[in-house]
Amino acid sequence: MTLKSAPADREMTGPFDVSEVSAVQPFIDLGAIKVTPRTGLQLRLDIEESTKRLVAATFEIDGSTLQVQVFAAPRSEGLWNEIREQVAAQVVKQGGTSEHVVGPFGPEVRATVLTADATTRPIRFVGVDGPTWFLRGVISGPAADLGSSATAIEDLFRSIVVNRGAEPLPPRELLTLRVPPQPGTIA
Repeated sequence: MTLKSAPADREMTGPFDVSEVSAVQPFIDLGAIKVTPRTGLQLRLDIEESTKRLVAATFEIDGSTLQVQVFAAPRSEGLWNEIREQVAAQVVKQGGTSEHVVGPFGPEVRATVLTADATTRPIRFVGVDGPTWFLRGVISGPAADLGSSATAIEDLFRSIVVNRGAEPLPPRELLTLRVPPQPGTIA
């Protein structure tokens, strides 16, 4: 059995399960995830070309990006410890470097990846195992180097609310994201 990996105070500081937050709080609703709006936040939805399915949400704030994906997970065990090993191995296989460190969300992978123009750039892979879900984030830009430039992105990741839904899904199944409703429409 693989233990769950999450901050000890996750229920109080996030990322949150939908059952742990007030319904009155304003959110950008992307289906399986909701995020608190903030000044300067830009959103891009990543679409898988072959299926036209939304597979990730990428947020940009203060020059850094956070790409998030959320997956179904078993209630009794976590996915991040195993996925973290796979991510680190894949980075190295593609010519980059990776190291396992403990960050603000627990274990994470700090990596350097090769870009298309043969330069390198730092990336952080963070993950949190929730009650029946797993949330993965990929941080790039100045926030990948930590320090004060990481605060806005880390706060954004922490503010994410996961709505797993009640549909039975196998572990590692990507949860459904959707385009947020247009302002002024009735849901």
